[in-house]
Amino acid sequence: MKLPDDHGHFGIFGGRFVPETLITALEELAEKYEQLKNDPQFRGEFNYLLANYCGRPTPLYYARNFSEKVGHGLKIYLKREDLNHTGAHKINNTIGQGLLTRHLGKQRIIAETGAGQHGVATATAAALLGLECEVFMGEEDMVRQEINVYRMRLLGAAVTPVTTGSRTLKDAINESIRNWITHVTTTHYVLGSVVGPHPFPMMVRDFQKIIGEETRRQCLEVEGRLPDLLIACVGGGSNSIGMFYPFVDDEGVEMIGVEAGGRGLDTAMHAASLESGSPGVIHGSMTYLLQDEDGQIQETHSVSAGLDYPGVGPEHAYLMTTGRVRYDSVDDDAAVEAFHVLSLEEGILPALEPAHALAYLMKKYVGENKLVVVNLSGRGDKDMHIINQYSRHRMPV
Repeated sequence: MKLPDDHGHFGIFGGRFVPETLITALEELAEKYEQLKNDPQFRGEFNYLLANYCGRPTPLYYARNFSEKVGHGLKIYLKREDLNHTGAHKINNTIGQGLLTRHLGKQRIIAETGAGQHGVATATAAALLGLECEVFMGEEDMVRQEINVYRMRLLGAAVTPVTTGSRTLKDAINESIRNWITHVTTTHYVLGSVVGPHPFPMMVRDFQKIIGEETRRQCLEVEGRLPDLLIACVGGGSNSIGMFYPFVDDEGVEMIGVEAGGRGLDTAMHAASLESGSPGVIHGSMTYLLQDEDGQIQETHSVSAGLDYPGVGPEHAYLMTTGRVRYDSVDDDAAVEAFHVLSLEEGILPALEPAHALAYLMKKYVGENKLVVVNLSGRGDKDMHIINQYSRHRMPV
């Protein structure tokens, strides 16, 4: 079955729940994307830039020391998305959407960002392709990710602080949508994850599925078989869908998405939408989200700014309800500990987002003698200030 369907639904999830002023732009975007996604010239330019500008394919690295540290006979490979240009998987999507913007005849792009990596990747694509760029970022995240704010501005982007609500990713998306409504005829919204109204969840997935496609080829080449387990962190969920999607029909491959447990699911300080949320509408899409009994979106918390979001992509909601992917969470302390362990054992500083996936293997996974691939979706440079503060006050090393 082709998913999403023609109306952007993954089962009951997905769709378009947006103001009438955006319907025409979304229909135009979906139509243009359908025209271009298999167009040889568009694919050729996209693949050329992925290879020669972004640095693909990214390596599949056997983390021998980390595997021995985790134990249980696990053989753990890392899909090194942290080695992409700009330091994360986000560039795969922004290059694709940047090229798409030019085909739409628009000269301005906007984006939201939490951890700053999507903002940096969007600003990078804008500089490369000659587009005007504005990035909306929650005021709290601008403090947490000061270096990425500076990087965006160096790349020529205007970075606009969002001072409403929790001043984090949710509010940055709200402000981006408001701006898009106002400037829809001249502006394309480069949504950073597999969230939002159709066609964004499908389109971002398609630009990110190269992660799983490469993983499949590389694993067959080095191990002669597919992995037993794929594991990735889940905020909105683009890095994990990018890894999971090419394996969905491989029943022998287990897949686990790891959400941000924050300070514990028994508190209000977490961002585990799938594990603790319920179906509802957020940012133009039906999915699982954290909401109160009146349907009001709840505040969230994670030590990782990129996972600090009260919803999740609709395809993840579908994969959970069908049982194809299992979702769990780990807390802040476990993620920070995993950051330190990988740094010390492998000389690789992971971003705090994929540190959640590493922590799940260290703390909660019960399988033995498995071939595992972790999507190391970003590098940890952006998190040095957070790690330094957190480790000094919570868990000195």
